[in-house]
Amino acid sequence: MSRLVFLRHAHSTANEAGVLAGRMEGVSLSKQGLAQAEALIDRIGPVVFKQIRVSPLSRCQETIRPWLNSAHSKNVESYSLDDGLNEVDYGAWSGRKLKSLQREKMWKDIQSKPSKVTFPNGESIKGAQKRALAAIFQAHEEDRKGNLLFISHGDIIKATIAALLTIKLDNFQQLVVDPAAISILEYDGKSARLITFNDTSSSVSQILVAEKRSGVLLGGGAGSGAKARRVKG
Repeated sequence: MSRLVFLRHAHSTANEAGVLAGRMEGVSLSKQGLAQAEALIDRIGPVVFKQIRVSPLSRCQETIRPWLNSAHSKNVESYSLDDGLNEVDYGAWSGRKLKSLQREKMWKDIQSKPSKVTFPNGESIKGAQKRALAAIFQAHEEDRKGNLLFISHGDIIKATIAALLTIKLDNFQQLVVDPAAISILEYDGKSARLITFNDTSSSVSQILVAEKRSGVLLGGGAGSGAKARRVKG
């Protein structure tokens, strides 16, 4: 069983301006985002990652850079840029103000039936989910027992977690993933358990070094420090 760790990039200049950045060039971290990235040094702590896969967009690389430059990263086994984790290609919507986009007819569909949405001159949300999942599954196949860190974008992380938890894509907007938020799932190749979701302030190192849960948990489980018991019958 591996631990899938999802980190959304920290607050960006596009977030600050209320713009849907998409894959636009020149979008970096805001002053707030730079502080969030620095805070990740202690929030992630001395965790061993079998793989770190990062969206090729600069704001994702900037987010993990302070941690990578710290002593905590000395045991990283693999670091790579992964196109599968790239932002949704919003096409003609890229670079536009969110307030303006909310007046578009398609906005309602994005909220209520995103599985049917393809952005003009861009990609479909369903297609973006599919290629992100392919990256996750490939990483798990290569390392089935370690901690795997994926640094990506809000809609990509929401759509991926929704699929892993068997939530319909049309309901993925019910999930919220904030800038610099960490979410953790345990995954055995068939099903996933949500351990931490949309955490923007806590240290997660104890979770990632704790013994993995196993078996069927009754009563919600006894915490990461306790051994799970298998239920027979």
